[in-house]
Amino acid sequence: MKAERDKERIKEFFDLTDTAYNLRKYHKPVLVYDVKGDKVRYSLWEEDILQRFGLENVDGWDATEDLIFCPDWMQGKDEDEDLEDIEIDDDDLKL
Repeated sequence: MKAERDKERIKEFFDLTDTAYNLRKYHKPVLVYDVKGDKVRYSLWEEDILQRFGLENVDGWDATEDLIFCPDWMQGKDEDEDLEDIEIDDDDLKL
């Protein structure tokens, strides 16, 4: 299991999956997720509860989503890495 504490990333995930979650009821939300094949299993936790029990003790999830509908950071892809692979030559820069 992995934990994501960045609220903007959590919002991005829920916007892409179109799942109705009210983040305002959480003081410090943590998205706990696990990628298995082409599925992402996830749950939303309060940070202090997760710290009390530990990420290693999370053994369940609230929902499952297809990986194709999830942000790249969940798949371990870095946006900057994709840009480094693009080769630009002089002909591409001419208008």
